[in-house]
Amino acid sequence: MRIPLSAPDISESEIESVVQVLRSLRLSLGPKLEEFERNTAEYAGTKHAVAVNSGTSGLHLCVRAIRLKAGDEVITTPFSFVASANVLLYEKAVPVFVDIDPKTLNIDAGKIEAAITAKTKAIMVVHVFGRPSPMREIMEIANRYNLKVIEDACEAIGAEYGNRRTGSIGDAGVFAFYPNKQITTGEGGMIVTNNDSIAEQAEILRNQGRDASSEWFEHIELGFNYRLSDINCALGIEQLKRLDFILNQRESAARKYQERLKNNPHLVLPEIDFPRGRVSWFVYVVRLNENYTRAQRDSIIVEMNRRGIGCGRYFAPIHLQPFYVKTFGFKTGNFPTAEHAAERVIALPFFNRITDAQIDEVGEMLEKLTVS
Repeated sequence: MRIPLSAPDISESEIESVVQVLRSLRLSLGPKLEEFERNTAEYAGTKHAVAVNSGTSGLHLCVRAIRLKAGDEVITTPFSFVASANVLLYEKAVPVFVDIDPKTLNIDAGKIEAAITAKTKAIMVVHVFGRPSPMREIMEIANRYNLKVIEDACEAIGAEYGNRRTGSIGDAGVFAFYPNKQITTGEGGMIVTNNDSIAEQAEILRNQGRDASSEWFEHIELGFNYRLSDINCALGIEQLKRLDFILNQRESAARKYQERLKNNPHLVLPEIDFPRGRVSWFVYVVRLNENYTRAQRDSIIVEMNRRGIGCGRYFAPIHLQPFYVKTFGFKTGNFPTAEHAAERVIALPFFNRITDAQIDEVGEMLEKLTVS
């Protein structure tokens, strides 16, 4: 691709930090792990941070740590990466989907309360595309019904809701550091929480069920190999130092896209400002207007890619994924707002160092393809 959909931003300081770990011979469960966790907790504004090998692993450990049981229901959004619902199924909990807000594409807080039953134990909030969900309303509902709240902030590190950063508002939150994220560790994730029990459980479960006092071959819980190496952590430490600068770069790129595309009548642009806090721009996603079908959207993406401009359709609704249809019997029309958005979204090239010329080329090509 001449203009990739995403690209990691790795500087010499990251490379040198990783090399230092390789020379130290302490490649896992070492000082870089502790430093990365400490720095991330400080950044997020939480008491604890627990590094894991992916955002999915982090979400799974949160679900396990709040002790959901088979048949427990968890309210969540169908417009997300499939992992946010899959981790519930790992523990035999039941995802209960609630449709989304048509403007923000986050869960519609006004529809949550109607979905609560005697089996509801938690809410899995997803901050879609780095835009914070309506946490004040969600936490009020959770407190009223004594529900746990897990924040899937895998796309939202650095986003702010009021005077708090996403991930620090619910009982626990999770960041992800895949190469397309705002900052990367290659593969990796981080649980952040103020809850001592959740943090302790996550530390035990990520390391094959060992606690801090266990012998290496002594396991007090059924655990997992969800550890994050010191090599990854060294990369993350340096990336985290640059996070605020990176977020500013990405916000600037989003605003330039907004200015370039604002006169294209075929597009619905994302809301650029967030009055309640700050968006952490993970991706820049536009929607085609009502006159376009899914097939037309797909053909535009194919043509953009053919011309060397990386684009993607982004989320397909979780409830219409083949496994979920087969398991739960979901059908088209169950969550119409999520389905409508999913049929028309286009993720445009978006990364820290995208140039004005590249943004202009993307806009020009979109104009040609939407007019034709």
